[in-house]
Parts: sequence; structure tokens; C-alpha cells
Amino acid sequence: MNFSYLRREPGFYRRVFTLALPVVLQNLITTSLGFMDTFMVGLVGQEQMSAVTVANVPIYIIQLIVFGLQSGSRVLISQFWGRGDRESINRVMGIGFFVAGGISTLCALTMGLFPRQVLMLITDNARLVELGTSYIRIVGFSYILNSLSSIYIGMQQSIENPRFGMTVFAISTVCNTVGNYILIFGKLGLPALGITGAAIATFSSRVVEFVISLVYALHCKQMPLLPACILRPGKATFRSFVKFSTPVLLNETLWGTGTSLYTVIMGHMAASGDLIAAYTVAGSIDKLSTAGIYGIANAAAVIVGKEIGIGSSRESVVRIGKAVCLTAFLFALALGGVELLAFLTLLRPYVLPLFSLSAGAAAMCAVMVYCYAGVMPLHGFSSTMVVGVLRGGGDVRASLLIDNFPLWCVELPLMCLLGLVLKVPNEMFCLCIAIEHLAKAPVGLWRIHSGKWVHDITRSD
Repeated sequence: MNFSYLRREPGFYRRVFTLALPVVLQNLITTSLGFMDTFMVGLVGQEQMSAVTVANVPIYIIQLIVFGLQSGSRVLISQFWGRGDRESINRVMGIGFFVAGGISTLCALTMGLFPRQVLMLITDNARLVELGTSYIRIVGFSYILNSLSSIYIGMQQSIENPRFGMTVFAISTVCNTVGNYILIFGKLGLPALGITGAAIATFSSRVVEFVISLVYALHCKQMPLLPACILRPGKATFRSFVKFSTPVLLNETLWGTGTSLYTVIMGHMAASGDLIAAYTVAGSIDKLSTAGIYGIANAAAVIVGKEIGIGSSRESVVRIGKAVCLTAFLFALALGGVELLAFLTLLRPYVLPLFSLSAGAAAMCAVMVYCYAGVMPLHGFSSTMVVGVLRGGGDVRASLLIDNFPLWCVELPLMCLLGLVLKVPNEMFCLCIAIEHLAKAPVGLWRIHSGKWVHDITRSD
């Protein structure tokens, strides 16, 4: 096999990692925040931790919808940035604000008015529903602000300024962690609020994110706000947004709903509390490891989009796409080794006992971590291929199919069969979480080599 495409111009790989590093740090910060939430609530009790996991399922779907809008906007913004078209970038950003704000407000109202009904869709465990009700009410409304700040931060990443998002989320994480400590455990003379305290701390950190983003936006000279373009994006921009962002939004919504069904399936299995607790801890550990993967994926989207925007040839763009995908695979291979080593030498003997997991939950958590680490290289390739290369190239329909077909037609049916019909031992059920990337990688590899994913979406019809 010919790997000549790996020989890039001087500074190429430095540029990839320069763009990726702030996003990696941002993801590490935000996933560390989630891990600290899990850890602190886990110190209160395993039931409380499982309840927060259940309550976070609909919130996770909101996050993925916003991420879909962010990624859909990036498809357009990165290519407009290559052309130096700041007016069109403002128009795309305006549409993102309207759509993200409207969806998050609707979801927040649903969770605020009908929290028990929403949670009952996820689990039939009455205790978890009771504990999660106050959490989902408060945290749901925090994502109205978060959706708006996330669209702006995504725009800054697309114009090669990823450090801004890293800074915002670093400050937010500090606020959330301190707030968790004070409100969950009742420090500084305040009452111990448990799960409700974690929700209030999260809401407060989202307010901080929004205020910082607003102040920065009003003073940013590299990309000044153009209110006329934001408030009146225009029909042409709206058509482009719908054409290229709707498949991405649908992609993230379907993928988020599908992965959220993991918790739903687990919530209706025997020993659901143990299984969900294991999934919560293992997932938090894995998210810390995969932060680097999404950094490279975001860098790939910006680089590929900009190359198309400045008019590079199809062959040149395809070679770049292959290079970043293989780079992501090798980088993720190293990450998987680090995750496994850290779990065996540090997390399993010293950190895991602090979560007060039952023996069964601890055993299932270990199986899940082994699966996550083993599939990490394919996770790195498939994420960079879908989120970075195909979307950056404007191939949003193919990325929609490649990202969701293995999940909905292979992994979820298998999980339902094993967990709900055959009722296999939970440790065997845990192996299912590795299936998605095994099924996704071959199709993605074919699509990348075909070169059919390169589209200049900023050209007028």
C-alpha cells in the first residue's frame, strides 16, 4: 500500500496539532468537569450517581443537537473563512443562534414542566426517577445559554482560533468544580444539597460561559459582529445552511439518540443500577482518553474546509484527508494504550474504590474500559473521518449514513437481543459497546479513498 500521502509540506503536522491542541485541552477540561461531577455525586452514593446519569440522557441529546449545529455551521464557515467572507460567516452564525436557541428552549421547557415523564421514558426504576427530577429541571434550562455560547465558540474554532473555547471552558470548569464542592457537600455554611447542588453549580457555570462569550464577541476585531447579517441572514445563506447543516444536525440527533438508548436498554435490564453505574464511570474514563481524538477531528474539518475554500485541487484535498485520518488512527492507538495502562495501574486500584461501586458494577466497569481501549484506534479513525474529513469536505449525506447505519442497524439491535431477549450475563452485554466502530471503519475507509467527498459548497449555483 502506498503511503506517500503522509509526506506533507513542512509545518503541516505542526499545524494539525497546533489547531488540535486547544480543542484537546478544551475537551479534557469539559470531560474532567463531567468526571468531577460523577466523582463528587458518586461520593454521595451509587444511586445518586446512577440518577444523574439517567437525568443526563435527554440533556446529552440537547448537547449533541447543539454540536450538530456547531458542526453543520463549521462545514460552511471553514470554507467561507478560506475565501475571507466575514459577512457570510456572520449570516451562518445568526442562523445557528436562532435554531440552537429555539431547540434548547423547547427542550428546557419540556424537562422543566414534565421531568418525571421524561425520566420514565429512560428507566422504570422509581428511585432513580425521584432522585433525578430536581437535577433535570435545573440543568435543562442551563443549556439555553450554553447553546448560544457553543455556536459562537464553534465559529471561533472554524476561523482558526480554538484557544478561545479552551479559555472559556477552563474558567467554566473551575466555577463548576468549586460550586459542586460547596453545594453538594454543604460547605461555607450552606446546606448540603446533593444532586440539586450539582445542578445549581452546572447552571451557574453556563451563565459564566455565556457572559464571557458575549463580552468577547462585542470586542473581537478578527471577526466583528455584524448585527444586520446576524438578524437577517438572507434566503441564500438559509438555503445553504439547510442543505449542508440539516444532514449534520440529523446525524448528531440520530447518533445522540442512538447512544442514549444504551442507557435506556440498561435501565430495563436486571441489576440496572449496577450496570448504569459501571457505564457512567467507564464512560467518564473513556471521554478523558478520547479528548485528543476530537481535537484532531476538529482540526481536520478546519484544514480540509479551508483548503477547498482557497481552491486547492481535489487530489490535494484527498491526500490531506488520508493523512489526517491515518494520523488520528496512530494517535488513538497510543491513547488506547495509555488508557489501559492508567486504568490497570492507577484508576482500578486507587480511584475506582472511591465511587462505592458494588462488586458487580466494578467488574462490569473493567470490561467496558477494556473494550473502549481496544477499539480506540478505530474510534480515532472513524471520528476524524466523519466529523473532520467528510464534513469538512461538504460530504454531509455520506457522513450521516456512515455514522448512523452501524449504530442503528447493527449495535442497537444486538444490544436489545442480548440484553432484553436472551438476557445474557451483564459482562457479556458490555462487549457490545465496541461493535459500532468495528462496523463503521471499512465503509469510511472506502469513502475516503474514493475522493467523492470533496465539494466546494461556497460556490453559487
